[in-house]
Amino acid sequence: MTFTVATWNINSVRLRQGLVQKLMQEHAPDVLCLQECKSPVDKIPTDVFAELGYTHMVARGQKGYNGVAILSKTPIKEVASFDFADLGHARHIAGQLENGVTIHNFYVPAGGDIPDREQNEKFGQKLDYLTDMRDEFAANAPQKSILVGDLNIAPREDDVWNHKSLLKIVSHTPIEVDHLAQVQEAGKWIDITRQDIPDGLLYSWWSYRAKEWDTADKGRRLDHIWATPDISGSAHSSKIVRDARGWDQPSDHAPVFATFDL
Repeated sequence: MTFTVATWNINSVRLRQGLVQKLMQEHAPDVLCLQECKSPVDKIPTDVFAELGYTHMVARGQKGYNGVAILSKTPIKEVASFDFADLGHARHIAGQLENGVTIHNFYVPAGGDIPDREQNEKFGQKLDYLTDMRDEFAANAPQKSILVGDLNIAPREDDVWNHKSLLKIVSHTPIEVDHLAQVQEAGKWIDITRQDIPDGLLYSWWSYRAKEWDTADKGRRLDHIWATPDISGSAHSSKIVRDARGWDQPSDHAPVFATFDL
């Protein structure tokens, strides 16, 4: 079975329903994982997506905030939903496909603007969330699994437009990068995007504050696709659909893709 997985922070699934449809029509991933849906589950426009072949969904939602959903062309059953750091937020959902592959869809807290947990409660929550992720995967080693989502951290120097300038900016600080590395090591996760595209600057997010986002190109790779070692070798064809950042009324994130032959 060959299937393609995409992950996209959509920044309101109802507001950008048309962009989701456009991605489905033009790129047709078999599984589309969305973050920041900002919608109760029963308000997600599943009928519209079903018309395009996405007849299955597992999701967690909240009114106006957070929210994660996995839309699939083939049957998927919910197998987990973590509330790490006890935030009461809809930030994780996991579903299992018929081929036995489990897909974890995460929306890690952004962490606010000040990279100091004493001055900024949100930054502390982000670090606690990552610590709980680490502990979960250390205690329950994942197998035949894919982890995707807006992890809100650009870990490598070439995952940001200027490494030195962003060292004290939330999403690229050493403490965040270290926490994410601990999550990755705990689950033995392989960064599929960088396995396929090992060299060069690579971004999936460009701030709304930049008027000429494409020209300025001050991006960060905040969105990730990982896989466990038992299936990572089957992955290929990774890409970031950069042009989606320039669609009408876009999300500030671009979709990230990978294909698996299993």
